Amino acid sequence: MKKKMFGLGTAALLAVGLAACGNADDNSSADVDDTTSVGKSVDYKITGIDPGAGIMEATEKAIKEYDLDEWDVTTGSGAAMTASLKKAYDKEKPIIVTGWTPHWKFAKFDLKYLEDPKGVYGGEEQIKTIARTGLAEDLPEAHQVLSNFHWTEEDMGEVMVAIQEGEKEDVAAQNWVDANADKVAEWTEGVNEVDGDKIKLAYVAWDSEIASHNVVKLVLESVGYDVTLTQVEAGPLWTAVADGSADASLAAWLPITHKTYADKFDGKFEDLGANMDGVKIGLVVPKYMDIESIEDLK
Repeated sequence: MKKKMFGLGTAALLAVGLAACGNADDNSSADVDDTTSVGKSVDYKITGIDPGAGIMEATEKAIKEYDLDEWDVTTGSGAAMTASLKKAYDKEKPIIVTGWTPHWKFAKFDLKYLEDPKGVYGGEEQIKTIARTGLAEDLPEAHQVLSNFHWTEEDMGEVMVAIQEGEKEDVAAQNWVDANADKVAEWTEGVNEVDGDKIKLAYVAWDSEIASHNVVKLVLESVGYDVTLTQVEAGPLWTAVADGSADASLAAWLPITHKTYADKFDGKFEDLGANMDGVKIGLVVPKYMDIESIEDLK
């Protein structure tokens, strides 16, 4: 099997075209007779995100498990993916993207996951908070806040959509914190204030993790911490927490997406529990496309 990885610029999208199955008098989308023409309509390409992401590893596995020998996977950024998705969606063109929930694109576009009968992408996951060993002893108040932090997809969605619509990340986070004082109070209940203690949080450049880390940064600052946010790819993120160069991250997608890293660094980090339940990864297409399963790509 020939499987090529193509780099995309930030203006191109992590998206791959899947054939739109319009009816005969729908001129806005491609006229598709069968699943073979679906592949041809998108040049047998599935576009993903950064190559270190767990969803990319799962997608490469899906290509093997579903015998999609003609298909390739492209790499790029999350911003590139959503840009391409929007471009195709606005014209009702076929496209396939590596997708995950929560993400603001599901609020903006009418999308669906392709069924995964082989279970390559797993079922529902959790986004977990992980910390370097010794954080509880060194920064107990931060450890408590991070352990308490838990919110919903709807909460995160408010911040993500605001950022996507042009609000600055810190402003969108501050607006959410101001409007949800009761939830913030639950995260900081019983936490003593500190005097400028430094803490470094590492995160991947997914819209979901940008939202969560900017919110938690403000919460930690409200109890006196000096917080630094460091954006890295998934591999360096786990490495940083494991070797102590980062104190914590709210971006551990388990048990599937980041399984490779969790296994590699087993015993070198502390699992502080889920900060969101019911998250999901997989291949995503617009609902106007008449295709339902990954098996239909053959």
